[in-house]
Amino acid sequence: MADNGDDEYRIQQGDYVVLKRGDIFKAVQIVPKKKIIFEKQWFFLDNAVGNLYSTTFEISSGGILQPQKLKETGTPSDLKEAGTDNRNIVDDGKSQKLTRDDIETLKEQGLKGQEIIQQLIENSSTFRDKTEYAQDKYIKKKKKKYENTVTILKPSCRILAMMYHGREPGKICHLRYDTLAQMLTLANIHARSKVLVFETCAGLVLGSIMERMGGYGSVIQMYPGGGPVRAGVESFGFPAHFHDTLHEFPICHVNALLAGDLDTTAKDPTAEEKFSLAADEEQIQPEAEQQGSPEEQSMETNAEDDAAQDQEKIEKEKRKEAKAQERKVKLEEKRKKLAAAAALLEGRNADGLVIASRFHPCPVLMTLLRFLAPSRPFVVYSQYKETLIECYTKLKEQGGTVNLRLSDTWLRHYQVLPNRTHPVLLMSGGGGYLLSGMTVAVDQSKPAASQRSEEPAPKRQKLKDTEG
Repeated sequence: MADNGDDEYRIQQGDYVVLKRGDIFKAVQIVPKKKIIFEKQWFFLDNAVGNLYSTTFEISSGGILQPQKLKETGTPSDLKEAGTDNRNIVDDGKSQKLTRDDIETLKEQGLKGQEIIQQLIENSSTFRDKTEYAQDKYIKKKKKKYENTVTILKPSCRILAMMYHGREPGKICHLRYDTLAQMLTLANIHARSKVLVFETCAGLVLGSIMERMGGYGSVIQMYPGGGPVRAGVESFGFPAHFHDTLHEFPICHVNALLAGDLDTTAKDPTAEEKFSLAADEEQIQPEAEQQGSPEEQSMETNAEDDAAQDQEKIEKEKRKEAKAQERKVKLEEKRKKLAAAAALLEGRNADGLVIASRFHPCPVLMTLLRFLAPSRPFVVYSQYKETLIECYTKLKEQGGTVNLRLSDTWLRHYQVLPNRTHPVLLMSGGGGYLLSGMTVAVDQSKPAASQRSEEPAPKRQKLKDTEG
């Protein structure tokens, strides 16, 4: 892939990338001469352009990145001596001869992380007495502290989900990456499908769905409030044609759309009121500025001041007209987007529904299910099972859904090393809960009460035989 000139696998200017160091991730954009601060270190990403993704770089003096050369890691051959146990080692803080000032001096001399670790090993009086496992643990700990390296990865839903869950889990409603994978599978997300999304997870779920669809089909984001939140979508760095498949529709207009009362051609009254209020304020300001004492007004009678005031008024009028024109353009774009999303929803033939929100999911689910075609999947995520139990009960009472399933997942990482494979002690307490199911067409010709009163044919025949 490196020889065929394929730019897809190489870091380009303006790309969104993910920086990795150990288990810590950070999403940034490649911008020329932009200072990046990551894990208490600063550097520039200019030298990373043109290199392959997943390359590990060393941070040299001046914040310049250099691709790390492949070399053998581990202890030198003369330091492979190891003790049988650690019972005689006392952690009194006196085993290391190098002080903090000595280590800072080594850094100023230009020594790299591996060379500093070598000096620490040589000046440790207890290193040779430690067991082989303890020596590896010591070296791994010092590498994490002194090795100035960073790996640049291509963004994906898995990497970004791990980044958010590790750094800011509250922003994504504590949605774990394995739960997100199950949501994409249960909702049957695939290319050329029409998917409804209602989420408040910083755009992570929306971006994951767009990535799975590959730029084909349509995604309709139902959003609360004044506008959609898509901070996580930007971190994916999608091409322009991916965003052509993305539509948005305010959740507050759903009832009007279902009732057939939504007018997408009418102007937004709230926006017009804000516009008129802003215009009135701008008109009042010049009048207030003109007001003053009679003495001051009498002093400002020369021709130069009049010309300056006239010029100022003309500039203010121009700025006012430009702002008004800009508002009109934005309102027109908003109306066009609303009309396009409404046209997609009016068919009520969506192929899937995904809900992951901090709001109570029950009213949202009951409303948006009406836009799904029969035999289509839906999945709802919640951090708490009580809200999903309420959704499960209402769906059972209402009908129109089958294969309802309420589940939670349990994830545990394992350390897999020679003679020391065991579960990792620190793990996530919970990954949230999922409610999934499938829509079915309901026969509206018969009322629900008559359907319940009907008895199976074998049972009726058995009653006749007993009566006879």
